[in-house]
Amino acid sequence: MKFFSSAIIAVYRRSFSTQSSRTTKYAQSVCQNRIKKETNRIPKAKKTHQPLFEWTQEQKNIFSHVQRGASVFITGSAGTGKTDLLKHIIDILKDVHGKSKVFVTASTGIAACALQGQTLHSFASIGIQNADSGTLLDKVKMNKHACKRWKKAKALVIDEISMISADLFESLEYIARDIRGSEVVWGGIQLLVCGDFFQLPPVIKQQKLSGKEFAFEADCWNASFDLQVELTQVFRQSDPRLIKMLQGIRKGETDAEDLQLLEESCSMNKQDSLVVWLYPRINDVEKVNEERMKSLGESTVTYAAADSGLEHRKKQLNQGIVPDQLVLCVGARVMLIMNLNIERNLCNGATGTVTGFVPLEDKNARNSDILFPQVKFDRGPELLIEPQKFEIFEGDIVVAWRYQIPLILAWAISIHKCQGMTLDHAQTDLSRAFGYGMVYVALSRVRSLEGLHLSGFTPSKIKL
Repeated sequence: MKFFSSAIIAVYRRSFSTQSSRTTKYAQSVCQNRIKKETNRIPKAKKTHQPLFEWTQEQKNIFSHVQRGASVFITGSAGTGKTDLLKHIIDILKDVHGKSKVFVTASTGIAACALQGQTLHSFASIGIQNADSGTLLDKVKMNKHACKRWKKAKALVIDEISMISADLFESLEYIARDIRGSEVVWGGIQLLVCGDFFQLPPVIKQQKLSGKEFAFEADCWNASFDLQVELTQVFRQSDPRLIKMLQGIRKGETDAEDLQLLEESCSMNKQDSLVVWLYPRINDVEKVNEERMKSLGESTVTYAAADSGLEHRKKQLNQGIVPDQLVLCVGARVMLIMNLNIERNLCNGATGTVTGFVPLEDKNARNSDILFPQVKFDRGPELLIEPQKFEIFEGDIVVAWRYQIPLILAWAISIHKCQGMTLDHAQTDLSRAFGYGMVYVALSRVRSLEGLHLSGFTPSKIKL
């Protein structure tokens, strides 16, 4: 951990002041030297992902199909272990095909970073504009690196499929067949797709003539898979009333009992400061966090991330959850954005409070300016949080990476960013909720009914 103790630039300011800041020169120089050395580094093999629970027979059956080369679509409600399952499948695919021939993607930068992959648009090299299949194919053919990726791929993983449109899914299948010179569906690529179509939908800027919206409406959808599985066992929640209510909201089929539970969770009273607020819009999140920081009146420490890699890949770093600039102070509410030690409850989504800033012992450090946050976690120990490396892969090659403290401010977070997280307590303001699935994503984050607090909710917010 010698480098981690000085791999990040810390800037010290008074709370939200306009004073000139002072940068730790030692931290900056060490960071730059390390980045230079690692520019062409290929990562070492990582340990196989292992969950804290036993695999079910249903999950083992999926593994067996994957090992035999089957293309599989995995769905299921929130909390059914889709992410853990997908990570293990990725390990299997890399053993079967070799790391360099397995490409891990997701529809969003946040989901892609969580899997150490890249966005689907980035892998395909199609850009983000809406266009027909022929136009997108021409764009890919003009990029020799993109053509090489498409030809090299033996397996393609796509997470958060609910945000991929039918038109895009069809276009990518068409591109795969053309580039690979094969009439077999997806050009013979083994496909592993995961997601819940009852959660966040595709963002479609203009109505398509086809009238299709979701990927499962694509003409090639059923032909793309040898096996389609819905996971049914919920691990996140144990209360049968909460599970029933969430399943009803997921499908837009709530009854009087479900609505009563929701009404009991509504409160106009101010909740405990430890409760995380979930908002549909990022502007509300930023406003709440900034106001709470100012109210503390403490001196702040700003951590500037250290980035490197290919220029066109570094852009994805800002699409993920890892902040470029992290401003903290004593008393700040924070959330972990990666798993540090699951057995000690130091996992993605764990919340806590900054108790101080202390130096990390490092015999190479020449001064005491390099301080890191000490955090007392709500369901875990008090711990000094060091910078961690967040990587973006293309196959088995690291194409971009960021060193940053693995925390975000957590008085409030957006519903989009909390997708995939588990929270002990959440206050959700749904008065400005928009889009299908948003209510379900927000409510399904909590472990128990006791941890669910609602405001701005009406039954009309539940949409099918």
